[in-house]
Amino acid sequence: MRESPMRESPMRESPMRESPIPESCDVQSDTTHTANALRGLAEHSHRRLNLLTGEWVLVSPHRTQRPWQGSIERVDIVTRPAYDPQCYLCPGNARAGGVRNPTYRGPFVFDNDFAALRSPSSEEPTPGEVCVDDLLIAQRESGRCRVVCFSPRHDLSLPDMEPSAIRSVVEIWTDESERLGHDPEIGYVQIFENRGEMMGCSNPHPHGQIWAQRSVPVVVAQETVRLHDHYLRHGRTLLTDYLQLECALGDRVVCANDGFVALVPFWAMWPFELLIVSVRPVARLSALADAERTHLADLLRRVTTRYDNLFATPFPYSAGVHQAPTDGLPHPEWHLHLHFYPPLLRSATVRKFVVGYELLAESQRDLTPEAAAQRLRAQSDVLYRGVPS
Repeated sequence: MRESPMRESPMRESPMRESPIPESCDVQSDTTHTANALRGLAEHSHRRLNLLTGEWVLVSPHRTQRPWQGSIERVDIVTRPAYDPQCYLCPGNARAGGVRNPTYRGPFVFDNDFAALRSPSSEEPTPGEVCVDDLLIAQRESGRCRVVCFSPRHDLSLPDMEPSAIRSVVEIWTDESERLGHDPEIGYVQIFENRGEMMGCSNPHPHGQIWAQRSVPVVVAQETVRLHDHYLRHGRTLLTDYLQLECALGDRVVCANDGFVALVPFWAMWPFELLIVSVRPVARLSALADAERTHLADLLRRVTTRYDNLFATPFPYSAGVHQAPTDGLPHPEWHLHLHFYPPLLRSATVRKFVVGYELLAESQRDLTPEAAAQRLRAQSDVLYRGVPS
């Protein structure tokens, strides 16, 4: 049986309200008092509430002037070939166990050879729940892990790819989400990408992963509770209301098109964290119209290009899609969005470390989200290094 954090709180159905946010993000409202109050935070320590998780983030703007004598990351700019005979993700090459990739020409998806989750097998007995004196608690977790190669070319990444090629990746994400999510043993499908060695990426070939699992994972369950509570109170998705306010203020919006808005969230923990939100409140990728899928591909290219331009380096990040659980329950509260979590702080060689206070107490940042958004907004949509031919 699949699990959902919402079983004890049945939701009332309500028609989705169309978002009034236009392409320019120029919503007219009297926000002068609000804007002034928020700008008054720029010089003082304060905490900000993450609306999606209910967690707090400590912001310490005055610390941006502190000298740095800590770790300096080595940045090796390596020119990669279009095809690497040693890469296990390139077309025609052998993977672990001797499986050989086809000579694919577009996105290619396959089961992870070293999956973190495995499907239940009749040949392998799987334990159920374990509970010892309410102190030692465990439960089985099954699922499937898939790898998505974005391109057959070893030397590309999202900002190097044509919008049409990124659109093909969006289609793969959509198809895989639907196919995996229809399995009654799958409660959630998580799409993500780790880019760069700094984020633990084991292969520079452009690729991401899809993990489909029995349970609704912790972060998604937290978001579901918060989204649900707001929907019950207002009859609209939380991100519809939040997006309208952010676009009216404008301080944290980075770029937008008719279908999606990219912004640095008010509660951002990572220095240049981004939240990409669909203008129309849809719950899943599969609910996007044809034009909206093209808009998503466009914004993914623009966002990753601005990242690379910021420090003139391939910008490391972990990014992923958050959409409604596939637990068999209605989720009118859900609103499709993507998270980008990059670690770089001051330059291509200085990163943020999550240690000490942040591990033991709560998240903390120095650079304000408004300052981060301003720097990203100033970047060009044209990639600094040129696109490989």
